[in-house]
Amino acid sequence: MAPASASGADPLDALAPRLPSPLQEVEDERFARRGVRLLLKRDDLIHPALAGNKWRKLAPNLRAVAETGHRTLLTFGGAYSHHLRATAAAGRLLGLRTVGVVRGHELADLPLNPSLARCAEDGMLLHFVPRSVYRRRAEPAFHRELRGRFGQCAVVPEGGSNAAAVRGCVLLGEELRGRTDVAAVACGTGGTLAGMAAGLRAGQRSLGVPVLKGGFLGGEVRALQREAFGGPRGDWRLEERFHEGGYAKVSARLVGFAEDFSARHELPPLETIYVAKLLLALTTLTEEGAFAPGSTVTAVVTGPSWNPKQ
Repeated sequence: MAPASASGADPLDALAPRLPSPLQEVEDERFARRGVRLLLKRDDLIHPALAGNKWRKLAPNLRAVAETGHRTLLTFGGAYSHHLRATAAAGRLLGLRTVGVVRGHELADLPLNPSLARCAEDGMLLHFVPRSVYRRRAEPAFHRELRGRFGQCAVVPEGGSNAAAVRGCVLLGEELRGRTDVAAVACGTGGTLAGMAAGLRAGQRSLGVPVLKGGFLGGEVRALQREAFGGPRGDWRLEERFHEGGYAKVSARLVGFAEDFSARHELPPLETIYVAKLLLALTTLTEEGAFAPGSTVTAVVTGPSWNPKQ
C-alpha cells in the first residue's frame, strides 16, 4: 500500500465506508410509555469487514500507516476482540501484514475460537503472551521488544483507542448533531465516547456504558481527550451497572433481553459483548425515569451482528 502522495490515490479506497451510517427509529413500548423516542445509529452497517466503531477508529491509524510506508501493523487484544478481527480484515484488504498480540499464553495450546480463527484466516499472525506480559502493552520498551521480534511495524493500541482514533470518532458526534438529546455508546477502551462527545453540539449529552468492570474508564476517557484535544470536550458521563460481570461475560438476563429485543424489532441477533449491554442499560434507565419525557435517545450500534463466542 503506497502512501497517497506517491500514487495520488487514497490509500484507503479498499475500505470505502457507508457514511453517514443510517439512523433507524425503533418503536418500543417500554420507551414510548415514558415519552422517550429510541433511535439506533447503525454503525454496524458502515463496512462489512470493519463494522461499527472499528472503521471510525482504525481508518485514521491506517492512513497514518500508509503515510509512513510501514508494511506491518501490530496491535493488541483479548481472545474475543472485535478490534483484532477488524484489524486483520483491514490488513487483508489493504495488503498489510498484521500481528495480533493476544492476552493469554495458555490459548496457544488450544483450538482457536471463531473470532481468532477468522483473524488467522485473514492473515494475522497471532502472538500469545501471558497476562503479566500483556499488562505491558502500552510500554514503549515492550514495543521495542516486539519490533525486535517481528521487524519494523506500526503499533496501534488495544481497541484502537489513541488520539487519532478519538479524532476519527468526532464525525460520529457530528452526524448526530441536532438529531438526538442523548447519544449512548457501549465502551471498552473509551475512544469512541471521547470522540463522539467532542462532536456533539452544546446541549446534547453523551452516555457511556462500560462493558468491563473496575470503574477505571472515566480516567481513560479524560486522558484520551487530553491527548486528542488538549483538554475535556463535551458533556458525557458513564453508567457502570451493566457490564454483566465483565468483558465477554454474558448473563442469562442479557441473553434473554437480547433475544427478546431482536425478535420485537425484527433485527439481526444482537452482539452481546457491547450492543446488548448498551440496549439493556438504556431500557432499564428509561424504565427508571432517567430520561425526561419528550427526549430522544440514540444507541450507537458499534458491534457487528456476529457474536464471537458462537
